[in-house]
Amino acid sequence: MQPTPEQSPHHAYPDHWEADVVLRDGGTARIRPITTDDAERLVSFYEQVSDESKYYRFFAPYPRLSAKDVHRFTHHDYVDRVGLAVTVGGEFIATVRYDRIDATGRPASAPADEAEVAFLVQDAHQGRGVASALLEHIAAVARERGIRRFAAEVLPANNKMIKVFRDAGYTQQRSFEDGSVHLTLDLEPTAESLAVQRAREQRAEARSVQRLIAPGSVAVIGTGRNPGGVGRTVLRNLLAAGFTGRTYAVNSAFAADQATIDGVPAHRSIGEISEPVDLAVVAVPADRVPEAVTDCGEHGVQGLVVLSAGYAEWGAEGRERQRELVRQARSYGMRIIGPNAFGVINNSDAVRLNASLAPESPAPGRIGLFTQSGAIGIALLSGLYRRGAGLSTFISAGNRADISGNDFLQYWYEDPDTDVALLYLESIGNPRKFTRLARRTAATKPVVVVKGARHSGSTPPGHAVPVSRIPDATVSALMRQAGVIRVDTVTEMVDAGLLLADQPLPAGPRIAILGNSESLGLLTYDACLAEGLRPRPPRDLTTAATPQDFREALAEALADSNCDAVVVTAIPWVGENGEAESGDGEVLAAALRTAAATGPAKPVAVVHVEIGGLAEALAAATSTAAVPPVVRASAPAAPDASAAPARRTAPTAPTGPSVPTTPGDGPTQQRSDTDPGDTPAVPVLGRIPAYPAAERAVRALAEAVKYAQWRQQAAVLGKVPEFLDDTIDEAGAAARIDALLGPDPDPRGRALGHDEACELLGRYGITVRPTLPAPDPDAAVAAAARLGYPVALKTTAPHLRHRADLGGVRLDLANEAALRRAYGELTDLLGKPTELQPVVQSMAPRGVDTVVRATIDPAAGAVLSFGLAGAPSELLGDTAHRLVPATDRDAAELIRSIRAAPVLFGWRGSAPVDTAALEELLLRLSRLVDDHPEVVSVALEPVVVATQGLTVLGASVRLAPSPARTDLGPRRLPNY
Repeated sequence: MQPTPEQSPHHAYPDHWEADVVLRDGGTARIRPITTDDAERLVSFYEQVSDESKYYRFFAPYPRLSAKDVHRFTHHDYVDRVGLAVTVGGEFIATVRYDRIDATGRPASAPADEAEVAFLVQDAHQGRGVASALLEHIAAVARERGIRRFAAEVLPANNKMIKVFRDAGYTQQRSFEDGSVHLTLDLEPTAESLAVQRAREQRAEARSVQRLIAPGSVAVIGTGRNPGGVGRTVLRNLLAAGFTGRTYAVNSAFAADQATIDGVPAHRSIGEISEPVDLAVVAVPADRVPEAVTDCGEHGVQGLVVLSAGYAEWGAEGRERQRELVRQARSYGMRIIGPNAFGVINNSDAVRLNASLAPESPAPGRIGLFTQSGAIGIALLSGLYRRGAGLSTFISAGNRADISGNDFLQYWYEDPDTDVALLYLESIGNPRKFTRLARRTAATKPVVVVKGARHSGSTPPGHAVPVSRIPDATVSALMRQAGVIRVDTVTEMVDAGLLLADQPLPAGPRIAILGNSESLGLLTYDACLAEGLRPRPPRDLTTAATPQDFREALAEALADSNCDAVVVTAIPWVGENGEAESGDGEVLAAALRTAAATGPAKPVAVVHVEIGGLAEALAAATSTAAVPPVVRASAPAAPDASAAPARRTAPTAPTGPSVPTTPGDGPTQQRSDTDPGDTPAVPVLGRIPAYPAAERAVRALAEAVKYAQWRQQAAVLGKVPEFLDDTIDEAGAAARIDALLGPDPDPRGRALGHDEACELLGRYGITVRPTLPAPDPDAAVAAAARLGYPVALKTTAPHLRHRADLGGVRLDLANEAALRRAYGELTDLLGKPTELQPVVQSMAPRGVDTVVRATIDPAAGAVLSFGLAGAPSELLGDTAHRLVPATDRDAAELIRSIRAAPVLFGWRGSAPVDTAALEELLLRLSRLVDDHPEVVSVALEPVVVATQGLTVLGASVRLAPSPARTDLGPRRLPNY
C-alpha cells in the first residue's frame, strides 16, 4: 500500500517494513506501515476494541477516536513518528506506534535516541502472539531510524502487555511512577532476545504445519462429478485412508439438489458448508484458483493444499500468478502447500489423512518425508513400501511457494511420531535458516538430505531463490557441519533412513562381519575400508550354516565389547539333500531378529543375495514370547508391534560426553529400561534393514557412524575465546568501513588497496607482513634497507601472483648484490617492471604455506575456508569450509579436516607447526566478517605457519554495501 501525497515528502513509504508473519496459533497476518488511506480501517478497528482495552491504552475511558486522533494516528513521517498495523483480510487487528522523545519526554528529532511506544490489539486476537510479533518489528524499525530505547507507560492491571515486554528478552528497567508501570527497553538485540524470537518462531511455524496435516475437516475443491480426475482421486484416497475428521466435496458445477458424492456431503462452495473447514485441497484450473481461495478465506479455512499446476513452472506469467496466490492466501491468514503439489499424508492413528494423489497410504512408521518433486515423491513412496518402511508424515510441496522444508523441520523437531527426517530438496529458499534449523533438529534426530539440481547452475522451474556461487562440495561440507546427513541419491536416502529409523546409533566405527559366504564377506570388508570404517576380519559360517548358527554368531558379535555394529551377509543355503531349504528367508529372519532383540543394543544390517522372503520378513517386526526370557527391552511392546516397533537403546559411546545415541531421543520422548509391572520383559523383534549389495549397507552404516560422532561432538558447544575481545577494535573497524565505502557506495563493492586492507585487518589483530614497492632496482635496494635483509622479491601482477612456479618470486636475498642480480633476472625473464609490479618483503620464518579465506555467498551466507597453498587446494580441491561465526571447535576441526592435514602435524618426521596460532587466525577472521557483513571477501595468501607463530604474507579485502540478513531480523515469512 502506497502513501498519498499528504504523506511526509521527506521520507518515502518504507515498503521493506512490510512483512507476513506466522502467529502463535499457526495463522498468518501482515504487518505494514500505517498510511493516510487507513482512516476508515482505523476507525472500524477501534470500534471493535473493548472498553477495557481502550482504557488500558489511554488510561481513561475513550469510547471513540476524534477526527484529530484519526489524523494523528494515520499521518507519520516514518522517522520520528511511526505506526505499524497488523492486518488479516485487509482489516486491522492491531496497531503499534512510537514517537521519538527527548530526555524530558517531549517530542523530538534525531539525535534523540528514545521513543515512547504504545500497542493496541483487538480483543478477539489477543493471545495469538500479535503484540510480541509487533514488538519485534517496531523495534527493528526504531533501530533503523537511530532509536536505541523504548519507553512505555502501562497500567499495573494490564498484565498481558507487561508480560509482552518482560518476555521479549531485551535489557529493561521497571519503575512505578504516578500509578503506572514505567518500562524502559534497550533495543539492542541480546542473546536472550534472539533465543526468545527463535523459540516463538519454532512454535508458530510448527503449529502452522500442524494445522495443515492434522485438520479436523477437509474439503476437496474441484471434486469431479464423474469418476477419475484429480479432485475425485484425492477424495477417494481420503476415504480409503479412513480420515478421522469430516470430509466434504466442493464443485460449483454440482446440481442444486445433489446432496452427496461417494457418500460425502456435496456443496457448490465452501460458504454452503455449515460447519468449520480446516483444510481445503484445491484441484481446479489455475484461473479458477483465486475464486476458490477467496471462498476459503472468507469462510475461515485455515490452510490450503494446492494441487493445481500452471504457476511458476510455466514461466514469468505463472510466477507472478504464484506470487499473487501466496499474497491472497496470506491476507486471509492461510498458509499453502504447493502449488503444483502432490499432496500430504499423515499416518497418525488420530488423523489418518491421505490428501494426496498417492493411491495407498504408506504403512505407519517413524520416518518423516518431505520432497519438492511429485515424481520423486512417488518413487520414494514406492521404494519405502517395497522395503516395508513406514512413514509418520509425507509432504510433496511442488513449487513450495509458501510452506517449505524449513517449516517441516520446525514441526518434526518436537514431533513424537517422527524419529528420522528425510528431505529431497531442489532448492533452499533460506539457507542460513535451513542450516540453523537442521543443526538443532539433528541434535535430537537424524536429518537426511538429497539435494537435486546440484550442478545445473540454475534454479529449478518454479523456485525463485538465491543461487549459490560456491561449489557443491562446499555446500555438502557446510551441511555436514550442521549435522545433516548429505547423500547423493534417493536410493542412498532410503538406505540410510531405514537404518536410522529402525536401529540404534553405533558407538564407534568397529564393524563385525559374519555370514555364510566368504566372498560376500570380503566385499563387505572392502566396502567398510573404503568408507573409513574399521572392520574386523569377516567370520565365515560356511555355506552349511543354519539359521541357528546365524543366531548364535550374531549374538556373540553383539556381545563383543570390541564391536560397534554388525553386518550379516547371507546367500541361499543348501540342505542335506542338496536342495534349497524351503521357507529359508522367514526362518533366517526370525533367528536374526531374535538375536538382535536379546543382545546388547547395536545396529545390525543384513546383506542378502537371492534369499526369497528374507527382506520382507526382516521388515515385518513382530513380538513373540517364544524366546528365552533374558532380554534387554527399552520400552514396553506396543499393542501393534508391526506398526510401532520398539527401539533398542544404544549404548553410551566408549569415550566422549554422555549423549542420547538413539535416533529420535528428543525433548518430547521418554524411554524406560524396564517394562511396567512385575511380568518379565517380552522382547520386541524390531525391523532389521536388508540390502541387496554390500556397498549400500556399508554406506548407510558409515553415515550412521559419522552422524553419531557429530552428535557426541555437538553435545559440547564450541565458544569464541575471550582473549579476542581485548585485541579487537570493532567500533574502529566499523567507522573505517563506513569511510571506505563512502556515503553513496557502489552496489558492486570495491576492492581495498594493500594499505587499506592491512589497516582494516590490523583492527582485528591480523598483521600482514609489510611490503614495499620496487619500481626499479634502486627502489628495491632502498626498500630492503628499510625492511632488513634477508628479503624476498616478488611480482604482484595478477597473472603472476602466487605463481612461484613461473619464476615470479626470489627468496632469501641476503644482500644488495643478490637483490640487484635477482631484479635483473626477473625483468629479463618476465617483462618490464611496469608490467611485473615488483615488491620487496622481509623473509618470514620457514613453515607450511596455507591459504585462509572468507566469502559471503548469496545463498549459504558467510563461509570460512582453509587449505594448503598451491596444488593441494588449487589442483586437488583439498579445502575445508565452515559457516561463520566459527567457534574454537570449528577452527580446530577446520584445519584437521583437509586430506593434507598430516603435513601440519609432523608428517614424515617434519616438525609440527603452530596450529594454535592458525586456529586463532581463523577465529579472528571469522569475527571480522561476522561483525561486519560489508566485508564480503577476504583472502590471506599465503599464510606461512612455522613451528612457533605464523606470518601473513599477502591479503586482499573486498567491501560492499551490507546485504540483508533475513536470519537476524524480526520474524517474517519469505517471499519466493
